[in-house]
Amino acid sequence: MATMQQVADRAGVSIATVSFVVNGTKYVTPATTAKVTAAMRELKFRGNVVARALASRRTRIVALLFPTTGNRFSPTTSEFFMNAAERASERGYHLVLWPVDPAGDDLDDLVSGGLVDGVVLMEVRMDDPRVVKLSELGVPFTLIGRTRDAAELPYVDIDFETTIEDGLDHLQGLGHRRFGLVLENLEDTPMAGYAPHLRVEDTFRRSVVERGCAGTVVYAGPGSEGGRDAARRLLEADPDVTAVLVMKDDSSAGLLVGLYAAGRRVPDDVSVLSIASSAAAGDQHHPRLSTMIAPGRELGVRAADALIDRLDGTSTELPHFLLPCVLRPAESVAAAPTR
Repeated sequence: MATMQQVADRAGVSIATVSFVVNGTKYVTPATTAKVTAAMRELKFRGNVVARALASRRTRIVALLFPTTGNRFSPTTSEFFMNAAERASERGYHLVLWPVDPAGDDLDDLVSGGLVDGVVLMEVRMDDPRVVKLSELGVPFTLIGRTRDAAELPYVDIDFETTIEDGLDHLQGLGHRRFGLVLENLEDTPMAGYAPHLRVEDTFRRSVVERGCAGTVVYAGPGSEGGRDAARRLLEADPDVTAVLVMKDDSSAGLLVGLYAAGRRVPDDVSVLSIASSAAAGDQHHPRLSTMIAPGRELGVRAADALIDRLDGTSTELPHFLLPCVLRPAESVAAAPTR
């Protein structure tokens, strides 16, 4: 088994620096921490987790809290998690995915038991009881998302307001003036009040009015069947709709099928733009979906850094970071049809 001295020699640092990284007893720069942890991996160095925790009163484990309700682990969520975990590892921490009740009733066991040093909270609602609970427990945390009033909370998030405006700008520039928006139906579920949906819907409704355009919002049930039903209800509400924004990956295929079944060709008759998704998800469809790509990698990295900076005492500022999705044009968007 490798020793600390061998790790120090491989990383080109002192044995004291290795000890600081292993035990978390003193701040070490991210660059040096990365060198030490890389040397530890190469030499298969295994410290004693229990001994380190007893010595430093820290586990160097952080948890990404994810709601236990429904099938909410999308490709975008996976990108958040994987990049946050990689960044945490670079800085000498382990990030674990920890399912929690949407009401936050099981947070006491996680936090009071000293299992983790801090948490990253995902799938945030406008009025989220988990945020209240974490604040009461005094555990360091960072949000990937925003509550209704997040001025005093640490967060990183997609700038949904700018994303929707950019998407509408793109479509309106192609001559579209009758828009639809498809969102997940979360009414009467534990995720009711999901902040991204409310921000997207509010921005969409306000912006289409300001642009002098027409806008219709429909809510999709689960899976492909939910997408087909959403297409039917959208066309019933506005038979002349020419552009649809959809923020529900598992229903996008059904939406396309529903439009075709109603005699609407994509993109000749109706353009479809996927919101807060990924290029890989968009490429699974025919035609390939034009996509406002979620900044999963950068948000995952920034969320991990924001939390670890607080744990290591390198920053006392509350992070407030917003990043819009970026347009990836593909085959599902075209100029508005002339009628």
